Amino acid sequence: MTIASEHHVSTPTSEPGADPYAGQAIPWTQARLLAHRLPTPLGVQQVPLTHAAGRTLARPIRAASMLPGFDNAAMDGYAVRGPGPWRLVGHVLAGGATPEGLAPGEAVEIATGAPVPPRADRVVPYEVAERRADLVREPPPRSGNRHHIRRAGEYVQAGQTLLPGGTVLTAAVLGLAASVGLDTVTARTRPTVRILVTGDEVVTMGLPTHGKVRDAISPVLTTLLTAWNTDVVELSWIPDHPATVLTDAVRRSLIDADLTLVCGSSSVGPADRLHDALAEAGATIHINGVACRPGHPQVLAQAGPRWLIGLPGNPFAALVAAYTLIQPLLAGLAARALPELPAATLRGDVRPSAGHTRLVPVRWHHHEVQVIDGAHPGYLGPAAQADALAVMPPSWQAEQAVELLAMLHR
Repeated sequence: MTIASEHHVSTPTSEPGADPYAGQAIPWTQARLLAHRLPTPLGVQQVPLTHAAGRTLARPIRAASMLPGFDNAAMDGYAVRGPGPWRLVGHVLAGGATPEGLAPGEAVEIATGAPVPPRADRVVPYEVAERRADLVREPPPRSGNRHHIRRAGEYVQAGQTLLPGGTVLTAAVLGLAASVGLDTVTARTRPTVRILVTGDEVVTMGLPTHGKVRDAISPVLTTLLTAWNTDVVELSWIPDHPATVLTDAVRRSLIDADLTLVCGSSSVGPADRLHDALAEAGATIHINGVACRPGHPQVLAQAGPRWLIGLPGNPFAALVAAYTLIQPLLAGLAARALPELPAATLRGDVRPSAGHTRLVPVRWHHHEVQVIDGAHPGYLGPAAQADALAVMPPSWQAEQAVELLAMLHR
């Protein structure tokens, strides 16, 4: 059932008001680390630079050529030899052949990036040079001691290791790879993900009628999964009845998808049937509840090399679960380290929750973060305005520093 309450429905064997996850839920920090540690990294493949953005390096980047590949001008101006004045004997543009060597007292007009003539001492930039006809002077005082020549191999030598495996292939990384002569990189395979949104009450378009709700979770997940470099192979909406529909969908997904996400059905309400479906599929449950608010009813299960994460049915709770289990699991599949979380002083009218980590939307204010009021498991308004989620442990005291969870995609 997609709109599951954060206050879980008790099972018939529970005391009235008891939390059915008591004794099962693990601390938030432990859940995040476990989701990262458990998966075996996916395979590797050669990927063209133009299709590698967001993937993770499986092997180090080593330079195929030195950089720069030749002596070249760092400024537009005049390449000169010896003391001035200099007689202008030619010009050279970027992409042109290396010109003849200069004799003492000679200069060539040169463009940034163009090959510098052999035996040139330096480049005199246009802005500090005086030219009359074919004679170039540099009036005193000289503009510092910079030569404005980038020497061959000054930045990188051929064969040099530039970045280790586990590095995310960002725009700068891919540009660096291209600059040292690479056409492809060895990267981790992109994980395939199937999303199953459960609930008889869920509608996907238009205004919901009485008793119905719009699906707000699949837009959250598809946006995050795109940013986290996965291939979403299917997005399906599953009714609560009959129960066999979810069971069959889970069984099929665990055959061919690296990760299955089931939204709703992870709690213990009368229409929450994920645990039954996992039992039918023979899956092993590693996490059955996380001691956090919101997002308590989270499930992490495994069937062979395939993974399934059960998310709460409330949209903000599902967002919290995505950062708690999905993001770390994907990092583990990519053999990528979990980044250390930054910290800042937390201010605002907010209190810790006994025995639970609270995840609170916050906005940067100077060097501190300020709580955004109005957060609720079923409402994304504060999260939509937030810069981060503050991780508030049960022991937190007013104005203490808190860790900040992965800057949200706004």
